[in-house]
Amino acid sequence: MNVVNFARLGDVEIEKLKEAGRKPRLLLHSCCGPCSTHCIEVLADAFEATVYYFNPNIYPRAEYDKRAAEQRRYLVEAHPEIACVVDEYAHEPFLAASDGYESEPEGGARCAKCFTLRLGAAADYAARNGFDYFTTTLTVSPHKNSVVINAIGAREGERAGVKWLPYDFKKRDGYADSIRLSAAHGLYRQNYCGCEFSMRAEKAE
Repeated sequence: MNVVNFARLGDVEIEKLKEAGRKPRLLLHSCCGPCSTHCIEVLADAFEATVYYFNPNIYPRAEYDKRAAEQRRYLVEAHPEIACVVDEYAHEPFLAASDGYESEPEGGARCAKCFTLRLGAAADYAARNGFDYFTTTLTVSPHKNSVVINAIGAREGERAGVKWLPYDFKKRDGYADSIRLSAAHGLYRQNYCGCEFSMRAEKAE
C-alpha cells in the first residue's frame, strides 16, 4: 500500500512558489497557539499568512477564550506581521455536528465531523476573503490522523473554490518543535483536545 507523504507534497508546492518568486496569501486554520508555532515556522517564508482561530468544539467558553488569547499573544511576540482572526464563540454547531457520535472514541467518526466543521468554515472564510490557499495546524498533533484531515481539507477546498495546501506538520519532529517553541514563549498547553467528550475521556484515563 502506498502511503502519501503529505509533508513532501506540501514542500514541493512551497518550493514551486519560491522558485516562481510568488508569495500567495494563505489562511492557516489554528486549533491553538502551541500547535501553530511550528506550522508558522514552516509557512512564514513562503506565504503571506493569516491565522484563523475557529474552534466551536472547544468547551467551556473560558477555555476557548484562554486558547484564543494565547494564540494572539504568540503572534504578537513572535510574528507580529501575521494577522489573527478569532471567530466568535458558538458551541452549538459542534454539538449539532456531533449529535449521535458522543460516545465515539477519540480519533473516530466524531472527530471527522469536527474536522469537517472547522475546515469547512476555514475554506469558506478563505474563499470570501480572497486567499489563494488554506491549511490547518491540526496535523502537527501525533493524535490526529493526517490522512483524514488532508482528505477533508481537499474536499472542503474544492467545494469552496480555494486551494488546499496538503501537509503533515508532525513530520520531521514537528510536534517536538512545537513543544520547544511553546516552552520558549511560556504558552499554555491544554491537556485535552477541546470538547466536553475529549475532556471526559481524559479524566477517565
